[in-house]
Amino acid sequence: MKTTLSTLTAIAAAAFVLAGSAQAQPAQYKIDTTHTKALWEAKHFGTSTNRGSWDKYEGDVTLDKAAKTGKVDLTIDMASVNTGVAPFNAHLKKEDFFNVEKFPTAKFVGDKFKFDGDKVVEVSGNLTMLGVTNPVTLKALGFNCYENPFVKREVCGGDFEAVVKRSLFGLNWGLANKATSDEIKVTIQVEAVKQ
Repeated sequence: MKTTLSTLTAIAAAAFVLAGSAQAQPAQYKIDTTHTKALWEAKHFGTSTNRGSWDKYEGDVTLDKAAKTGKVDLTIDMASVNTGVAPFNAHLKKEDFFNVEKFPTAKFVGDKFKFDGDKVVEVSGNLTMLGVTNPVTLKALGFNCYENPFVKREVCGGDFEAVVKRSLFGLNWGLANKATSDEIKVTIQVEAVKQ
């Protein structure tokens, strides 16, 4: 049986299409909690900067580098707030701040990814906290993917930063006397392991 040039061309074209569609498949990643941290900073009476973190979270990332799309779903345990000062932590958990008894979690869902080449430079989505949802854009301070020698899988991540106005979520304690600034800088250090 003779293979014609048109048959070879058709096979090559089909292989190219299949290869292209295989590359465009979105990859699933699980957030690695040992290499992820959500940090915040707020000015105290316009002088020093109060800093803290949330120590418990979980989430997933979908990333399609070929199509330049993605989605991140991050849930933060608000009771895990940690400033290193026990009385301050207790105050932040109360009703006039994070009200963790009524609103135990905050959630960020980002579904608009901006790329520069193969690097994620921005993720936009919605942050829900205290039952209120507002748009938030996280800027990537660094993004990279690498083959992790320990887990033998691809890991992607970076540092992402945003400034959030807490009054938009009803967090108004200390605004009148400027005890704590309205603008809160949030930095999320995140790494996620390909599944």
